[in-house]
Amino acid sequence: MLRIRDIKLPVTDEPAVIMDKIAEILCLDKIYPGNSYPDYSYKILRRSIDARKKPDIFYVYTVLVIISDEDEKKILGYFDKYARSSAVRKKRERIITDDINTFKLPECGSEKLSDRPVVIGAGPAGLFCALLLARRGFCPILVERGESVDERTRTVEGFWSGEKLSEGSNVLFGEGGAGTFSDGKLNTLTKDISGRNTFVLQTFYEHGAPPEILIDSKPHIGTDKLKGVVKNLREEIIRLGGSVLFSTCLTGIEKDDSIRRIELTDLTDGRKYTVDTQVCVLAIGHSARDTFEMLYNLGIKMNAKSFAVGFRFIHPQSLVNYWSYGTEDADTLGLPPADYKVTNTASNGVRVYSFCMCPGGYVVNASSETGRICVNGMSEYKRDGRYANSAIIAAVDPDDFVQDVVSKDHPLAGMYFQRNVEEEAHRRGCGDLPVQYFTDYEKNTESSEIRDLTDCVKGRTKPAGLRCIYSDKIDEAIIESVHKFGYTRKDFDAEPVMVGVETRTSSPVRIERYDTLESDIKGLYPCGEGAGYAGGIVSAAADGIRCAEKIIERYRYDMNINGGENG
Repeated sequence: MLRIRDIKLPVTDEPAVIMDKIAEILCLDKIYPGNSYPDYSYKILRRSIDARKKPDIFYVYTVLVIISDEDEKKILGYFDKYARSSAVRKKRERIITDDINTFKLPECGSEKLSDRPVVIGAGPAGLFCALLLARRGFCPILVERGESVDERTRTVEGFWSGEKLSEGSNVLFGEGGAGTFSDGKLNTLTKDISGRNTFVLQTFYEHGAPPEILIDSKPHIGTDKLKGVVKNLREEIIRLGGSVLFSTCLTGIEKDDSIRRIELTDLTDGRKYTVDTQVCVLAIGHSARDTFEMLYNLGIKMNAKSFAVGFRFIHPQSLVNYWSYGTEDADTLGLPPADYKVTNTASNGVRVYSFCMCPGGYVVNASSETGRICVNGMSEYKRDGRYANSAIIAAVDPDDFVQDVVSKDHPLAGMYFQRNVEEEAHRRGCGDLPVQYFTDYEKNTESSEIRDLTDCVKGRTKPAGLRCIYSDKIDEAIIESVHKFGYTRKDFDAEPVMVGVETRTSSPVRIERYDTLESDIKGLYPCGEGAGYAGGIVSAAADGIRCAEKIIERYRYDMNINGGENG
């Protein structure tokens, strides 16, 4: 299997030019006299953009060369023979012969499950965990406190228009998880040694995501398309024997050394009931605060973890395009709307960086608790909005968790710190999103008037001061860093609009688990971003897969045992 990396072509070139590049790199003219090349073709495995030498911008490809085993052997033999040639050696360094890592679903173990496994949370971790359990015949019960994606969309849009917040179903809770109302980014920094990440992308594609997610170095789906994808995943789970319960919340766990049953509450009527199970996956998401409190009160081991907080910054998309491409109009080059990534360690030692940058997108009111405000970023597939936004956030750790509920070393201190900040943001915005120009934030002067933001913000806004929502240390670090970003990106610090507050960047806790991926309670599997083991859609989905693997390798389930539904 031959793969070739670093095939660099101007973005204006036709992809067919890749065929010529393959022939050149494989030295086909030297191996086959008279240019009698063998039959070959290629498949693009990866595509990225190299804009370091503007205005010359390139696509950089990694391709799989599809060629006969006999010709592959002949080509590699040529490179072995002439390995002393520096020119041949340089080309050989671009040729990869290792097998591609592929994910394979394990076979079932021997230990019998007497009851159906339950997966709590229908975000990426929960969906993929339930999907794989369903594919191995476990008939999982998937429990989601929010609504199905269509009902959830209506609820969220009503909230943005001024209707009352639903604490059970909102931007952060509901089918698809918090990622449903985001940019749908699928890039991850974790290495794909197991092939799980590639499996996640392939599964998204098979359920309706655009094909380019399989090759782009920074793939994204977009909120509009992601809604259909998660619905299709849910339908497959049901088709394979699984059940999905919406508007249903985990409110209790009965246990001794292992889990025995769980208590669920129907949020539509308040009815409580129990479900017997020996396996419960906690894919609860980073904002399930009542669940964190319930788990802590049960004595389940958890620790506070570091995360980051800050604000959303809004810039014209044309300006972001100029930073990346040297032109304000990406369409003229046939390129997607540009993104950016910035980071800086301020002079006071605080690390400040961009997070969840959304080209051509919106800042959205992502509140999940009455009397508290938080925001997120969202883009649709085309990313064709006039404005870009990104969180500019500062890292915080337990020493920064200032609040008056528990001590700083308490496992839930970070969660209560988030709540304090969100309450202050709600107060300053009088229930709306507080907004301020950066120049006024720096001077600690309220912006008396801000332009109409309906083209880049989902939810009502109100001019308000944002200084001192966080500590002076965080404010100073953000101000210094934004100016630093302005050195390399013209007008980054000129007059962007800031929207508060970004507090849900990751879970404030980590629920301890062991090599079996269980907590200290046998059968209870903390999973995904909410449990502190992931940081985005793909890594959360991969962790859901990892938990499903552990369950499948250990157990087998026969739905006919004990009469089916509860068997």
